[in-house]
Amino acid sequence: MTRLIDSHCHLDFDGLSNRLPEVLAAMEANDVGGCMTIGVTLEEAPQVLAIAAAYEQVFASVGVHPEYADHREPDVETLCALAQHPKVLAIGETGLDYHWHKDQPEWQRERFRVHIRAAKALNKPLVIHTREAAEDTLAILKEEGAGAVGGILHCFTESLAVAERAIDLGFYISISGIVSFKKAEQVHEVARAIPLDRLLVETDSPYLAPVPYRGKPNEPAYVRHVAEAIANLRQISYAEVATASSRNFLSLFPSSAAVLGPRVGL
Repeated sequence: MTRLIDSHCHLDFDGLSNRLPEVLAAMEANDVGGCMTIGVTLEEAPQVLAIAAAYEQVFASVGVHPEYADHREPDVETLCALAQHPKVLAIGETGLDYHWHKDQPEWQRERFRVHIRAAKALNKPLVIHTREAAEDTLAILKEEGAGAVGGILHCFTESLAVAERAIDLGFYISISGIVSFKKAEQVHEVARAIPLDRLLVETDSPYLAPVPYRGKPNEPAYVRHVAEAIANLRQISYAEVATASSRNFLSLFPSSAAVLGPRVGL
């Protein structure tokens, strides 16, 4: 049976970074063949890259999260330099978050554009966070020609209409543990309806642990519960979700295929 890939986790965060051997052993025991650990600041990029370099099954991204206002601001040159590391697959986490920053969104929009320009310069996909900012996120992706590189709208909680527009721009939709929550009806609709060839799965660990671990620290091993919830919603087998999501990851990030392909059975 095809194994899973966790498309979005934060192995450098507290609760995971201090127990990496245990976390990776749990992945193996739960048929999770690999993961991508996501950069959220430039200051922490060295630690993210060191983790990816130390473990064959771990890949990385580099970027500055839209919530982080008081950190070093990225430029295209810096992002491109960091992304020369052979384990870096993507640029991000980037995007827009108006939940915490309703009053001064222009700096977020400019930072987002910088990430897109770096991704295009490198021909690497983007990892995108969007919260209460779907229209601006989609508009900037279109204006900047981000479809040329594509990427992931991660931890997707927007409407099916937004998902379909993102897919039309060339992006994949990544579903997190929220899909296992009983009242997450909008996420359920998206998980049921999007094309299987545009689906990815993630934990966003150490956050958003799926049922039966809801409210506890999350980790990449628990991505199997995300896949199981999606399979139940779609009324298809777990194996179909695992095969499709892992194949989609390898298609979006072909430079990972030599390592992760054999690890997941593709």
